[in-house]
Amino acid sequence: MSIDCLSEDDLNRLSLMLDNATCGWRQLASAVSEIPKFRCSELELTSCSLQVLKPEGSSGRTLLAWLADRSCSLDFLLHCLRKMEHQEAVQYLTNTAMAKIIKIKVQPQPQQATVGSRVVLTCRAAGPFGLNYQWFRGKEEIMEETGSTPDLVLCPLAPCHQGHYICRVNYGEECIFSQWAHVRILNSAGSSPGSSISLFPGSVSGLCIVHQPQSQEISEGDTLLLECKVQANPPAQYEWYHDALPIAQQKTHSLKIPCVTTAHRGQYRCKVFNLYHVAWSDTATVTIGPSSITVVSWEDVIDRGHDSQTPGAQEVDSFTIGPGTPQEMADLPPLTKHFYATDKVALLIGNMNYLHHTQLCAPIADVHELTNLLRQMDFKVVSLLDLNWQEMHSAVTEFLLLLDKGVYGLLYFAGHGYENYGNSFMVPIDAPASYTSDHCLCVQNILTRMQQKETGLNVFLLDMCRKRNPNDDIIVQPGQLKVTANIVFGYATCVDAEAYEVKREDVSNGIFISYLKRRVCEDEKVTVMLDRVAEDMGRCEITRGRQALELRSNLSERRSLTDKIQTAECSASDSARNLQWAVAHVLPKSNYLTFECGVTVQLGFAAEFSNIMVIYTRILEQPKEIISCFAQLTDFPEGVDIDLKKSNQETLLEAGSILLIKEDLPSPEVPSLYTRIRSLQRLKRELTFTVCLHYTYSNMDEEVQERQPVTVGKPLVSKLNLHEPRPPRACSGSSSLSLDSFLIPECSSFAEGFHSVGSLSKFSTTDSPSSSRSVNIPEETDSPELTDAPQPLLPAKACPSAK
Repeated sequence: MSIDCLSEDDLNRLSLMLDNATCGWRQLASAVSEIPKFRCSELELTSCSLQVLKPEGSSGRTLLAWLADRSCSLDFLLHCLRKMEHQEAVQYLTNTAMAKIIKIKVQPQPQQATVGSRVVLTCRAAGPFGLNYQWFRGKEEIMEETGSTPDLVLCPLAPCHQGHYICRVNYGEECIFSQWAHVRILNSAGSSPGSSISLFPGSVSGLCIVHQPQSQEISEGDTLLLECKVQANPPAQYEWYHDALPIAQQKTHSLKIPCVTTAHRGQYRCKVFNLYHVAWSDTATVTIGPSSITVVSWEDVIDRGHDSQTPGAQEVDSFTIGPGTPQEMADLPPLTKHFYATDKVALLIGNMNYLHHTQLCAPIADVHELTNLLRQMDFKVVSLLDLNWQEMHSAVTEFLLLLDKGVYGLLYFAGHGYENYGNSFMVPIDAPASYTSDHCLCVQNILTRMQQKETGLNVFLLDMCRKRNPNDDIIVQPGQLKVTANIVFGYATCVDAEAYEVKREDVSNGIFISYLKRRVCEDEKVTVMLDRVAEDMGRCEITRGRQALELRSNLSERRSLTDKIQTAECSASDSARNLQWAVAHVLPKSNYLTFECGVTVQLGFAAEFSNIMVIYTRILEQPKEIISCFAQLTDFPEGVDIDLKKSNQETLLEAGSILLIKEDLPSPEVPSLYTRIRSLQRLKRELTFTVCLHYTYSNMDEEVQERQPVTVGKPLVSKLNLHEPRPPRACSGSSSLSLDSFLIPECSSFAEGFHSVGSLSKFSTTDSPSSSRSVNIPEETDSPELTDAPQPLLPAKACPSAK
């Protein structure tokens, strides 16, 4: 049973027990992460932390609500509470809350049978683990062996067994009773004249499964056939279930599904029942592998790259379909093989604020959402906004340093782009008005550099337009690609078409990410997952005929983004890769400043993206004689990208952050100010600023100020010096940085216990000026799948010819 079965009172009681620092909601979030779907993202942990700033907020209650939304069972919650040794919560959940929700799913049914036959009364209850059953005949408890099991067996049936039976289901001190079931003795001569011989000797009713459905291992495109044969009187009815969900229109003894896909894998059971009995079949596990391979035998096959008249060239002697299997095919891996990554790394780039081209709105939200989803699947994610040409080149070089043999590498780009002669180009924010390939990054060149790393999977998700660039007549010749059979390209749109974003009042999203985010965490082969995204997009009225996802792949194995990470041992390359990634995500340590007047100020930091940081000031202590007090940040060095009009704001929304976009952050008792720093990749020296404390004494009218200088080093991605050129072929050498020179400090907190790499919550368009409409922008249409009201559809990531 799911957590959402608990009453509001029970949830509130549990929340109070979890709102503590030593054995509370953070420890629970860590415990439930052993199952990927319950793993909380940095965004969710951040939002939980900030609940303490609300007058009636509860971090524990918020976490329980998220677990309930993900159908977390009470059994698993109890398991995690025991794992973290929270005895109070375990005792409450077992003795009070869980005992209230015992529900009887299968009631015992009246039975009629002759003396000597076998009668079974069944009671099935749903509830917490450890339910106990007690059977009674009238007021007398049945002490036989089966009297304490869900199935009470009366065999051989005797006259003393006749009577009314009831089952009590117990959990601790709580219990629930079944309905009464009457067992009646029939005389053998009491059967109606002319009746046929019973299927069950000595009984006029019964139900017995004589053939169970069998587990199968089949391929995509095959036909699945499961059978459940029953002897029953009265005749039985059938219901088939797939992963505990009923299958519509399947009401016969056989289940037949032609042309199966991977969606049909799972557990199958059949429920059979008649007027008196209910029974479940055994579970049949169905495994769906890749498409069937037609076995071909041959002796000699010609190489298509040679002329058949060339000396030494070989011709085809035979080509027949048959049972023979060449050694190469005999060595094919089994269909059920599980694949692993040695690590998983993603680089996400979103370019919006172009200097010479149409401004975009969606990349900030798109990169933010995909970052959190990939982190849930254990990807190391570097997320960057608004990069120029040099910064993009350096970021790709650093990304390649994170790759190694067997690593899954994913590159996502949202911004302006184009495609010429089969090559895709990503446009930096400083590209000139008439840019060419010299001003952009060629995706195919990046792929060749990734292949040098012997990666296990290479995925490119390109959320940009693919129209031809009329200013570029250069035919780029990327390096020679290897036949690695592990490459997947997911294009947001097809060749010579534009990609769009939906502009709303408070947030913009690209069409591609709007659908990708619903599927990307599915445990499916990458190509299967993207195929489903394409089908979903195809049902979107707003883009039909304008944008369609295109998938290009040579992926020969069933590799998924959800594949687990498995390393035999921690090699030097693993350590260097982990350190290199950590370097780009280290925040300054939280500071506590004490001023001469006796005021203590907390200075905290949080990462919104890998190159955007929010600084947070909060008054922790102040003398009684000071009646008003707040701390502002000032004197930032030249070159730091800060909107001074939005600095030192009372809410993250006012500061330009995408956190809690639809609700204020109430802090009436604790004055808190936020300042947002962007483009940290351009920071060339340590970040310094001044904390200016403003306060007023009760017996004075004039405001007093105190100032303290603060140096916080180079936060987040600024340590990588992306503004500096990289040496040629840096991807195969060592980093331009000395990793050993970094001393990684402890992570600081945004609020109490807040993690350092916390992605902030929802989306704001303050960094994204509205796109201007051009002559070829489609008319506004309504898409109920994306929005409740008609929204303008903007060509988002197009080349200059479309503007």
